[in-house]
Amino acid sequence: MQQPNRLQTWIEQGNVNISQLFFQFYKELKITDEEAMLLMHIHAFQQQGNHFPTPDEISARMMTSQLNVTTMLQKLIQLGYLAIEQEKVEDVLTERISLQPLWDRLLDCVYKEQHQEKENTQQEMEGEIFQLFEQEFGRFLSPMEIETISMWMDQDGHTPAIIRMALKEAVISQKISLRYVDRILFEWKKKNIKTKTEVSKHATSFREKNIRIQPAGNSAKKVQFYNWLEDRN
Repeated sequence: MQQPNRLQTWIEQGNVNISQLFFQFYKELKITDEEAMLLMHIHAFQQQGNHFPTPDEISARMMTSQLNVTTMLQKLIQLGYLAIEQEKVEDVLTERISLQPLWDRLLDCVYKEQHQEKENTQQEMEGEIFQLFEQEFGRFLSPMEIETISMWMDQDGHTPAIIRMALKEAVISQKISLRYVDRILFEWKKKNIKTKTEVSKHATSFREKNIRIQPAGNSAKKVQFYNWLEDRN
């Protein structure tokens, strides 16, 4: 689905109020307050069925001259926020002012903001990973250890969530070392284990097969934890 259709769908579904979206981002697009008001007047005219309001009609609604409206229209067209389109209505060629270029730019702003939020969240999660290792190790990480953890994310493509689960497995197994965590991540990647559900299923399956029941008279059960350093299957 193309961007214009997607934005139109959002508007029709009531998920997006175009005016609110515009006022949220027009400053980022370097549109002046007066130009913003002009654009909203054009939008209002079109909502009323007038798709090509003249500078006279627009200036009649604004505290500015027809000449200034014309100048602003030319500038907004040059900046790519407006376009003049032609269409045939009952075999008559007519022109209309299209706000679609503006809507496209607004949608770009939405995507940019969402991407930035996602990136910020990812950076926060990555920062928490380093803190988590320091908590479990009971000391600050060395530069080499920081580089190793960074490589898990940047080069090996492991998510902070997966690394967190690998560290948890190491803690459960009482083998807290980067080498052990690295081996866990290597095995998971080899077996295409990527989600928390897959990790839990894999670990539970192994432990259920390796429960050792102590001799009669002692009902306690001892669980053999997964030794990832010895796993070669």
